[in-house]
Amino acid sequence: MSTNMLRIIGIVFLISNCWALYPANSNVIELTPTNFDKLVINSDEVWIVEFFAPWCGHCQQLVPEYQKTANALKGVVKVGAVNADEHNALGGRYGVRGFPTIKIFGTNKNKPDDYNGQRTAQGLVDAAMSAVRNKVNSNLGGKTGGSGSKSSDTKDVIELTDDNFEKLVLQSEDMWLVEFFAPWCGHCKNLAPHWAQAATELKGKVKLGALDATVHTLKASKYGIQGYPTIKYFPAGKKDSDSVVDYDGGRTSGDIVNWAIEKLAENIPTPEITQILDDASFKENCEQKSLCVISVLPHILDCQADCRNTYLNILKDMGEKYKKKMWGWTWSEAGAQSVLENALDIGGFGYPAMAVINAKKMKYSLLRGAFSKDGINEFLRDLSYGRGNTAPVKGAELPKIVKTDPWDGKDGELPIEEDIDLSDIDLDEKDEL
Repeated sequence: MSTNMLRIIGIVFLISNCWALYPANSNVIELTPTNFDKLVINSDEVWIVEFFAPWCGHCQQLVPEYQKTANALKGVVKVGAVNADEHNALGGRYGVRGFPTIKIFGTNKNKPDDYNGQRTAQGLVDAAMSAVRNKVNSNLGGKTGGSGSKSSDTKDVIELTDDNFEKLVLQSEDMWLVEFFAPWCGHCKNLAPHWAQAATELKGKVKLGALDATVHTLKASKYGIQGYPTIKYFPAGKKDSDSVVDYDGGRTSGDIVNWAIEKLAENIPTPEITQILDDASFKENCEQKSLCVISVLPHILDCQADCRNTYLNILKDMGEKYKKKMWGWTWSEAGAQSVLENALDIGGFGYPAMAVINAKKMKYSLLRGAFSKDGINEFLRDLSYGRGNTAPVKGAELPKIVKTDPWDGKDGELPIEEDIDLSDIDLDEKDEL
C-alpha cells in the first residue's frame, strides 16, 4: 500500500474519531437511519436515545454520565446515540432542535417521551426504570393506574365528577386540562402514564383532571364528548360554562407539558422582583415555587438609586426571559438579612450576589460569575437543565427573615449629626469639651 494511501486512511480515521463521542466498545449503541427502525422501533426493548452533535459542548459534558447510564442499564434497557448533526433527517423525524435531546422509547415507540430531568446517570436510570414499569403494566392489560384511578402513579391527577366539576374547575382561577375517558378504552390506557407524569411535572402551575365519561354523563354530554380520550382546556382566570377549548397537542407527557407551558406563557405577566420584607413575603415567593431566585444588592450608600435600579432592571429582564418557569424572584439589601445571607453563603464574593434555592429539597446554587445579563442567564440556564453545583441550606430550613421597611426608591443619605449649641454650656464644661 502506498504512503499516500496510508495517509488518507489515517486522516479518515482521525476525522471519524473526532466526530464520534462514544467508542466502539461502549455500551452506548450507535444508531443511524440504517439501523434505527430495526433496533429501536421494531424491537420489544425500552430504549433511551440521545440525539447529539459532536461539536456541542453540553453533549461532550454528558458523555461520562451517559456511558455510566449505559453500563448500569446493560441487559435491562438499551441505550443509544444518534449523531443528529450527520443524520439530521433522523433528528428532524423526532423534532430535535437542540443538543443534546434525549428521548425514551417505551410503551408507544411511535411517540417517545422527552426526557427533561437532570442529566445525571441516576436521573436517566430512574426515568428508564419508570418506562419499564409502564411497559410491564401495559403488557399486563393496561393496569398502569389509568387516569382517574387511585394508583400512586396518578397521585397528581385530580378525579373529577359531575358533582365536583363546577367547584373545582369552573369556579377556580387555575388553568385546567381535563381528560374525559372510558375505563375500557385502549387509547385511554396508553395515555394514562403520560397524563400522570404530566400532572406531576405541571403541579403548582396547571391542574390536570380526569373524568370517567361513562359514569359522569352529565358533564360528558355538556361538553359534547363523543370519543375517548377527549382532552379539554379551561384557561386560567374567571370561567363560565363556555370557557372551554379543545386540546390539540400530542399525547406524550412531553407534548402535554410543552403545550400547557405555551398556553401559560400567553398570559403570564413578567414576575415581580419582590423585596424581602418579612417572613410572609419571603415564603410566598420561595416556599411554593420550584425555584426561588434571591439577589442581594449593595447597600444604598454604596450603590445609589440609579445604580440599584440598573440591577433591578437586569433582574426584570431575566424574570421575563424565564417567566415560563414560574420561579419566585426576590431581593434584599446587603446586610439587611444577615441570617439569610449566612445560610446561603452570600457575600463572600461581594455584592451584588445571587443564590437560587430549591425550598423543597433545601438546596441552593450560588452565582459565581458576573452579576450581568450574560452571567445570570448562563447561571439560570444551567439550573433549568438540572446542571450546576448545589449545597444544602444551613439549618435545613428557610432562614428567619427580619422585618424591614421597603425601599422608598430614593438615594441613600448619611445620618445628620446634631450640632452642639455651646451657648448653653458653662465655661468649665467648655474647657472639658
